[in-house]
Amino acid sequence: MQVELYVENCFHFASPAEAVNLGEAEMTISAETWSNWFRRWLEILQPDISQKSIYEIGLRLTDDAEIQTLNAQYRQQNKPTDVLSFATSEVDFPDFEEITASVPLYLGDIVISVDTAKRQAQQQGHSLATELAWLAAHGLLHLLGWDHPDEETETRMLKQQAILLKAISITIDLE
Repeated sequence: MQVELYVENCFHFASPAEAVNLGEAEMTISAETWSNWFRRWLEILQPDISQKSIYEIGLRLTDDAEIQTLNAQYRQQNKPTDVLSFATSEVDFPDFEEITASVPLYLGDIVISVDTAKRQAQQQGHSLATELAWLAAHGLLHLLGWDHPDEETETRMLKQQAILLKAISITIDLE
């Protein structure tokens, strides 16, 4: 299985010292690492999704200001959030099956606010990289149709996220 991942990171720092002082050094997750994580997660989830050999996903790491704009525009909630997912499966267009039969399956885009991820990592007592992986797994599940409108489905989704993170050697305590 192949994952074509388009990672866009809009964060730039004035100097390496500033990055280290802000704890940003641990945010450097390479595009290759991201791609390996998504490939592993899709291998685990593949029985539940369309059987393709190539999947495409867009990943954008951004700040609270941009994610607030997107949240207001697409969810009518004018506040920052941690992660947004824009699934192509939620878009109706003619001949979807015919088009996707011969090309990689484009699952959609995941947008993560690094500002919010930093705060949540501190609150949870784990690294920023762990929080980013957690949010990316959450976003992927949304791309694949998972949702959490009630406590039961939220618990199921959180357990699945923990399984996905364990597969890439990250352990999360759900308690």
